[in-house]
Amino acid sequence: MTDFLALAQPGVQKLSPYVPGKPVDELARELDLDPAGIVKLASNENPLGPSPKALEAIRGELAELTRYPDGNGFALKSRLAARYAVQPQQVTLGNGSNDILELVARAYLAPGLNAVFSEHAFAVYPIATQAVGAQGKVVPAKDFGHDLEAMLAAIDANTRVVFIANPNNPTGTWFGPQALSDFLARVPQEVLVVLDEAYIEYAEGDELPDGLDYLAAHPNLLVSRTFSKAYGLAALRVGYGISSAQVADVLNRVRQPFNVNSLALAAACAALDDTDYLVRSRQLNDAGMAQLEAGCRALGLGWIPSRGNFIAIDFARDTAAINQALLREGVIVRPVAGYGMPTYLRVSIGLPEENARFLEALAKVLGA
Repeated sequence: MTDFLALAQPGVQKLSPYVPGKPVDELARELDLDPAGIVKLASNENPLGPSPKALEAIRGELAELTRYPDGNGFALKSRLAARYAVQPQQVTLGNGSNDILELVARAYLAPGLNAVFSEHAFAVYPIATQAVGAQGKVVPAKDFGHDLEAMLAAIDANTRVVFIANPNNPTGTWFGPQALSDFLARVPQEVLVVLDEAYIEYAEGDELPDGLDYLAAHPNLLVSRTFSKAYGLAALRVGYGISSAQVADVLNRVRQPFNVNSLALAAACAALDDTDYLVRSRQLNDAGMAQLEAGCRALGLGWIPSRGNFIAIDFARDTAAINQALLREGVIVRPVAGYGMPTYLRVSIGLPEENARFLEALAKVLGA
């Protein structure tokens, strides 16, 4: 038989498929559990459910499902441009922010070139890089976070892209405004810096820099964001990048037509305007984070401080058996051994009762 793996390009041969959080229905089938009794805290989803305004906007689009969406996303681009004081031509829309990362790789990476990213960083960075035949240069993390100095040192003549995440997934670590300013000032101008801010809406005050504040001074910066997390639209897959108009023009040359569907475009416009929903999302997340931290403290467990909507808990031993035991209790969390963190489980912030259910199941599993 023909070996079609051997026929794939070398970068693809070395990849492992991305493993998402286990779906509720899949666990119910595997262990014969009642889906209604399963708690999923594995995929950093917003436990509030979607904004009522987003649902209303979706209903308004249903009669037009026979039509293709607006391939240019005029309405959403206009809303984003007005919100962030940029020009619409600086906005690139994606099928989730993952799509933006893929567009960057397709446009700027190739065999013989490389991208720099951190250890314990989002799995899509190496996937997007290797899929186009480029080399991924993984820089060892510092206290589970980005070592920006070491990442600067890793840049060479063949580097075209640096991926950095703030906050980072799955660790939740972050860096401050001065660190970002210093980093951007020293990155060569021909290297595109992709600042992944998928969780930025969960931050308040000036603890985390707003990447958009740096665009004017750094034309080699692209900021990617998503509606999947704080805006509660994960199923619709809509994200965006904001960059210089020239970078956006390049990305749109490789972007697939109609990559964001009509329901997603309408829902994202409505969600962007629902500031009350965003405030509730942030408040729920802050309270849930405190609840899980208190629970870990009571169980004698360590964790990595996080500014996302999740927390990585340290069990000081391999977590495979702990994860399986939690699944038998009907609680889904996320193993992160694939990120080089075999003693950790990443737990998304849920509703108060979901967080309590996790902590109760965890205490039972640990015999506490």
